[in-house]
Amino acid sequence: MDMLSLKSEILTVRPSLETGRVRTFIGRHASQIALAPSVAIASIFVYGFMLWTAYISFSASGMLPDYHWVGLRQYYNLWSNPIWVQSAKNIFVFTFLYILLTTVVGLFLAILLDQKIRAEGALRLIYLYPMALSFVVTGTAWKWILNPGLGIERVLRNWGWEDFRFDWLVNPRFALYTVVLAGVWQASGFVMALFLAGLRGIDEDLMKAARLDGAGGPSIYRRIIIPLLGPTFVTVAVVLVQQALRTFDLVVALTNGGPANSTQVPATFMYKQTFERSQLGVGAASAVMIFMTILAIVVPYLYTSTRNASDEHA
Repeated sequence: MDMLSLKSEILTVRPSLETGRVRTFIGRHASQIALAPSVAIASIFVYGFMLWTAYISFSASGMLPDYHWVGLRQYYNLWSNPIWVQSAKNIFVFTFLYILLTTVVGLFLAILLDQKIRAEGALRLIYLYPMALSFVVTGTAWKWILNPGLGIERVLRNWGWEDFRFDWLVNPRFALYTVVLAGVWQASGFVMALFLAGLRGIDEDLMKAARLDGAGGPSIYRRIIIPLLGPTFVTVAVVLVQQALRTFDLVVALTNGGPANSTQVPATFMYKQTFERSQLGVGAASAVMIFMTILAIVVPYLYTSTRNASDEHA
């Protein structure tokens, strides 16, 4: 074989080897390569802007970003604002009632469907349907229902109860409860589905044994079934807390924070301070407070869940 032929074979083999190496590398790292664009986009447009918001909360930003460091001044301005204090109180009241009522209603509906009743599929679809609606649609619908001039009050007055009043939507003392009512109506079906899955996962032999020992239905649920649903209760609570703390579109569609800021929540406060009152620093500080609150709830839950999963596999 002459030198020219040898060089030709080497030049032919080398690209084949390089192509094989590339294919091997792609085969081994296909999942990482596929996820790389999403990770890059999320890193820039999610986590990058989160860090930027956190920095803005320590700056002198007003109408426009001002990167001069002022420490905790924006947080002092935030907690000196009576509307923010009111929104913080409102979110605690809303969260407590929202979680309590949604859990009770969802558990009741799950127990009802767990009795193997007829048309279970149709009822489950009816209960889950509100969850398919956006909070804007829910807020708008309940705004019509609770409006004194359009909804329940007007209907009952037309039926003859002329002294009937149901003005919660425009009454500062009760307006927040209308938001709770609309939120519970929408989320109860989702909570029902979680509890129903938990109920269907309980061994029926436990209930049969309890019935043989003479326990009645309410006693079985109170002493056996509900305690076994402990992990489901925790999951429901964490999910509902996140939804409650991020409540924005429901409030905007239903009351827009009124009347007299009685339904103002941190999310609506953040939006109005940032985009309506041009207080970028205060809005960023309120966003950081919301994020830290959610983080304080989610991180212990994830840590506990991961630890329990590790203990089970050990």
